[in-house]
Amino acid sequence: MTGWPDAALGAVAGVSVLLGVIGLVTYVTLLERKFAARMQSRIGPYRVGPHGLLQPIADAVKLMMKEDVVPRNADRRVFSIAPVVFLIPCILIFATIPFAPGLGVADLNIGILFFLAVSSMEVVGLFMAGWSSNNKYALLSAMRAVNQIISYDLPFLMAALVPVILAGSLKLGEIAAAQDALWFIAYPVLGQLGFIAYIIASVAAENRVPFDILEAESELVAGFRVEYSGMKFALIQLGEYAHVLGTSFLGALLFLGAWAGPGPEWLGPVWFILKALLIFLLITWIRWSFIRIRVDQILQISWKLLWPVSLVLVIATAITVVIRSSTGG
Repeated sequence: MTGWPDAALGAVAGVSVLLGVIGLVTYVTLLERKFAARMQSRIGPYRVGPHGLLQPIADAVKLMMKEDVVPRNADRRVFSIAPVVFLIPCILIFATIPFAPGLGVADLNIGILFFLAVSSMEVVGLFMAGWSSNNKYALLSAMRAVNQIISYDLPFLMAALVPVILAGSLKLGEIAAAQDALWFIAYPVLGQLGFIAYIIASVAAENRVPFDILEAESELVAGFRVEYSGMKFALIQLGEYAHVLGTSFLGALLFLGAWAGPGPEWLGPVWFILKALLIFLLITWIRWSFIRIRVDQILQISWKLLWPVSLVLVIATAITVVIRSSTGG
């Protein structure tokens, strides 16, 4: 009988995190549109609600009312399930993120490995969507995306290992706690280089400008999602923004001290969210500031630059930790 309260508490925590993530993801779309508009001297969404604050709700209602169109020659079963397969990993990555000490669904001992493993599973739903559409543009986009995501997952992993080695733990809560005295982004040289590598790999893994060659609207229209409409399109968009936001939360936890900040402890989750939004805006700033580069340039940056640099960075971090421990520093 003692297992029932624990199971019920876990279910409540899971549902709460799910609803919170969906609500936050819904409004970061508005944040990005407003932020991009200010960068381009525009107003952005403004008509629905005060200052456009109800625009995400209006968008959701509009998408629910749109017709669900399935191409005649598409694989209907795979085509219909692909958005869900794409969305689930993007939501599951939040399961291991602690938003404060003891506040989260499950702070696993291998939390960072779980996050990275589940995060990479989005590529399955992405390729299912491109292949099942029976559209040459969607298929080419999916093949490009798989190539790019796999190429940048390795440097992304290496950049994430820098704080792991400095903290000496794979548990996200312990990595955050290890930054009480010094955020890892402030760790001399290693922290700054690790953060830069993390941001570059994140932008590329999320297929955002200047690495959005999978869409390249002048070539592939809307990419792997070109045949989707209505709520299926909305699920794919929700998954993409959830993945970007999850990556932002992980970056804030690994490098910016997570919930560490001035004021009482109950402000910890607020600081954590603000730091994650700061990284999200940094990724958005990069998106709206640079031009798209070619696919061969994207792969060269990964395999010839970012991957060797991140590997050397991990080795240097390990050597630093060993020397520090041997000298008692």
